[in-house]
Amino acid sequence: MTGWPTAPVIYEIGTWPWLAGLTRRYGRPVALGTVPGEVWDEVAAPGVDAVWLMGVWERSPAGLAVARENTSLQRAFRAALPDLADEDVVGSPYCVRGYRVDDHLGGPEGLATARAELNRRGVKLILDYVPNHVAPDHPATVDHPNWFIQGGAADLAADPTGWFEAAGRILAFGRDPFFPPWPDVAQLNAFDEGLREATVATLTWIGEQCDGVRCDMAMLVTNDIFAGTWGAYAGPVPSAEFWPPIIERVRDVHPGIVLIAEAYWDTEWTLQRQGFDFCYDKRLYDRLVHEGAESLRKHLVADRGYQDRLLRFTENHDEPRAAVDMPGGRQRAAAVAIATLPGATLWHDGQFEGRTTRLPVFLGRYPDEPADLELRSFHRRLLTIASRVRRGEWRLLDSHGWPDNPSHRDVVAWSWHEGATRRLVVVNFGDHPAQARVTLPWPGLAGRSWELTDLLDGRVFDRDGDELAGEGLFVDLPPWGTHILTVEPA
Repeated sequence: MTGWPTAPVIYEIGTWPWLAGLTRRYGRPVALGTVPGEVWDEVAAPGVDAVWLMGVWERSPAGLAVARENTSLQRAFRAALPDLADEDVVGSPYCVRGYRVDDHLGGPEGLATARAELNRRGVKLILDYVPNHVAPDHPATVDHPNWFIQGGAADLAADPTGWFEAAGRILAFGRDPFFPPWPDVAQLNAFDEGLREATVATLTWIGEQCDGVRCDMAMLVTNDIFAGTWGAYAGPVPSAEFWPPIIERVRDVHPGIVLIAEAYWDTEWTLQRQGFDFCYDKRLYDRLVHEGAESLRKHLVADRGYQDRLLRFTENHDEPRAAVDMPGGRQRAAAVAIATLPGATLWHDGQFEGRTTRLPVFLGRYPDEPADLELRSFHRRLLTIASRVRRGEWRLLDSHGWPDNPSHRDVVAWSWHEGATRRLVVVNFGDHPAQARVTLPWPGLAGRSWELTDLLDGRVFDRDGDELAGEGLFVDLPPWGTHILTVEPA
């Protein structure tokens, strides 16, 4: 991770609809190479370490045809974009025909300019890689059929939604083990040695163009999961896992590259050990959306080294918008949590402004939605504050209360400590007021007065050190209320 912070903050942008929005904003065509400097300044806001330009690679005409003909996809498109036009359907960015920047987005030269603009502002660039599948019209389906899961005429006849014909061979549509096949992609064979060599070459090539790579559904190509999904179609299970030798060889060429695994099904620890710098923390996301403080607290007792290599988020292009899934103050409480916990943090374009429409990745235009300016101001403040808070030693703290007041169970707290700098985060992760005593971890509190300043709203609280050292810090928070406090001698 040469040149990267240990806990990077990543901002995801859906490249095609983002550029379409800029084209409307400026009244002229805007591609990656012609994005105005003031826009890069907005994107590279204080507290942002990297930008993930999602979906820059060449779209597939065959995949586009599927998207325009599939009735269930069309229903989803119109639900997100009621005034849908044919040109709004641009095809899936995960139906890759070639790892070359799509000419509509500015081509390789435009990407190089975008990377230079970001790097000049101290911000890294992240791009995608899809290890599990490619477009059905990818040249390799003809030139290298052994890279793919192959079947026979009987398979196609028995399951036409799972197989298709390409150049006289029967290939499988891509899928994961829990859902029907995806009708717009061809399934690669992770056990094929030629495919593994091609993966090294492709990832190395992508690494020439960026500072980090997010690997889509990275767990699908681990030996156990792939064998369980494809069985005899995949052939013998190799002695080596898919990722470790590939990552080692890519790092020989690009030692500073950061590799991020989209990971589900509790495979985070496995993928960390196989070489990824960060893995999605989907389990935390689910807890933040659907569960309460006790579930959150249990999640955070994990080893610090493990947590440092998780990617925390409350929204991305695969999940519903936080403004919809986390109504009321829950969205802000969850945002404070992921912004101040160990590990990497992922934010999604439009999240700060309170967008409610989850745009299917096949579409190239966002619907018009009014921006929540106060919510945007909150997130921008939080970005800057979190960059100052997450330093040094992190510790999950105990909180307690009283027999006749169980509201303390909704309070979750943690601290950061570096030298003389003490920071304290307290979150009421509940929909009613909560009072609690938070046990502080620092010696030397007794015998003096302390000043606690909330970095989010500027309020100052004077507290007696003997009370802090003995009973702990008393907090009284409204529903979903939070503190991000500095703790300094008065």
